[in-house]
Amino acid sequence: MTVDAIALTRDLIRIPSVTPADLGALDLVQRQLEAMGFAARRYRFGDVDNLYARLGTDGPNLCFAGHTDVVPPGDAGRWRTGPFEAALEQGVLIGRGAADMKGGIAAFIAATDAWLDRHGPPPGSISFLITGDEEGPAIDGTRKLLAAIAAEGEVLDHCIVGEPTNPAALGDMIKNGRRGSLNCTVTVTGRQGHVAYPHRAANPVRALVRLLGALQDHRLDDGAPGFEPSNLEVVTVDVGNPAQNVIPEQARARFNIRFNTAHTGASLSRWIESVRDQVADGFGGTIDLDIHVSGEAFFTQPGPFTTLVQDACEQVTGRRPQLSTTGGTSDARFIKDYCPVCEFGLVGATMHQIDERVDAADITRLQAIYEAMIDLYFQRFAAVR
Repeated sequence: MTVDAIALTRDLIRIPSVTPADLGALDLVQRQLEAMGFAARRYRFGDVDNLYARLGTDGPNLCFAGHTDVVPPGDAGRWRTGPFEAALEQGVLIGRGAADMKGGIAAFIAATDAWLDRHGPPPGSISFLITGDEEGPAIDGTRKLLAAIAAEGEVLDHCIVGEPTNPAALGDMIKNGRRGSLNCTVTVTGRQGHVAYPHRAANPVRALVRLLGALQDHRLDDGAPGFEPSNLEVVTVDVGNPAQNVIPEQARARFNIRFNTAHTGASLSRWIESVRDQVADGFGGTIDLDIHVSGEAFFTQPGPFTTLVQDACEQVTGRRPQLSTTGGTSDARFIKDYCPVCEFGLVGATMHQIDERVDAADITRLQAIYEAMIDLYFQRFAAVR
């Protein structure tokens, strides 16, 4: 059989699989993989459907990870064409999920199909780890899927995540790490009173300002191998006091920390709590923290695996992509606990935007890059086992 990567991308886009609704997207992927000889299993956690499919039983196991869920399209009337029509105009494919990341999934399926046609069964295994929960809370997706297949004895040796990593052109960038992310909501409760009699009140704004100032004045680090310095950014401060002569009872703020491997979510949480305790001493009110760590930082050391991905890209495009740890989080933050992982996919300039789009030719080139990755992987890693 021959899989047409562009046609498969269009078929996937036409399924409006906005998180967590799958609506048949994983069914389509499963049918395609089973027709290629893969053994596929589905895993449902809560409202989220997930898929693991494997061809082969021996190692090494090269895994491709991705997601079929997409973010909402926004105002459909502002799209040049319908967000789920998968229109192809002058070589440009338009639709929600074209870049992030249905095009990447289709390209790897087509690459695997082409590689199998040329070589037959792999000297190891190829697997697909596909979730429907990457764009949402990421609670019932990849994290639980990994634990489930590991409990069944599955071992992933290396993983490629098909996120759209390239800023402007195919071959720009590979993500071999990501910063962690911590969100904190601070709620300071004092005692309301008249501004002319501050001794009868406990002003929560004073305590909140002191806390935020202490947190922002602290230099978290000077960077870590492969990473820029961590940063803390206050994103909102809310008091909601309409009066000019009343000390409010409560004040709130939210901030985010993007952190490198010099920290963990737990170590940063302890630091935030210690600063809170210092500010709260003698305040006369309470300072409550709601801390949520959405992902830990990870870093895949440059080495044989990252070199393989760079070599495959350069072989097809003539450009050698740089290794980078910039950008937001991805499901690679969960995969890194199981095997070395890096990310490489399409150009992501329009992901999550109105008129999300990719050059159709880039999907074909990405297929060729992925096929080269599979080729090099079994040449270099199967030989050393």
